[in-house]
Amino acid sequence: MIRVVLAEDQALVLGALSALLSLEGDLEVVGTAPDGEAALSRVRELRPDVLVTDIEMPKLSGLDLAAKVKEEGAGVRVIIVTTFGRAGYLRRALDVGASGYLLKDAPASELAEAIRRVHAGGRAIDPHLAAEAWGEQDPLTERERQVLRQAEGGASTAVIAAQLHLSEGTVRNYLSEAISKLGAQTRVEAARSAREKGWL
Repeated sequence: MIRVVLAEDQALVLGALSALLSLEGDLEVVGTAPDGEAALSRVRELRPDVLVTDIEMPKLSGLDLAAKVKEEGAGVRVIIVTTFGRAGYLRRALDVGASGYLLKDAPASELAEAIRRVHAGGRAIDPHLAAEAWGEQDPLTERERQVLRQAEGGASTAVIAAQLHLSEGTVRNYLSEAISKLGAQTRVEAARSAREKGWL
């Protein structure tokens, strides 16, 4: 049996995924979690073979969760299942160690097959996104991404500086670089553009 933990913040989707995967004779859903922190606890406690996680979740995103699971080196393979069909998200998912990336509108049989494939050591990636992902490159540094995330919510330069333990001048420099790289006019426009491309 392939032991699976599911992480998804929408209860209805979580229940449906769990029920559908339980119909597969070789898959066993050993745990579920409504947010990223709970998912990390379940992985540590249950040591599943595969973690299937959404990308946008409370407390810890699917990308941060995948990175932590990889860091801890328990050999748990990660598949991200999301509504975000954006190449930028796929690239970041692969960069943090995810083995699979599927869209939520894929049939349940495709998810079951993806679980089997990554459990066997392979990868399972939506083919249309895979082709797109190697086109446009993410130009942002991790620090520029952090600053833009704060700016997206309307935080002032002073607030961003305090939250990220940087000087206001350094924050302005990061914002200026990000705005320039994205061909935007304002910090909000830059954040919106980066979000649409899956770079935030």
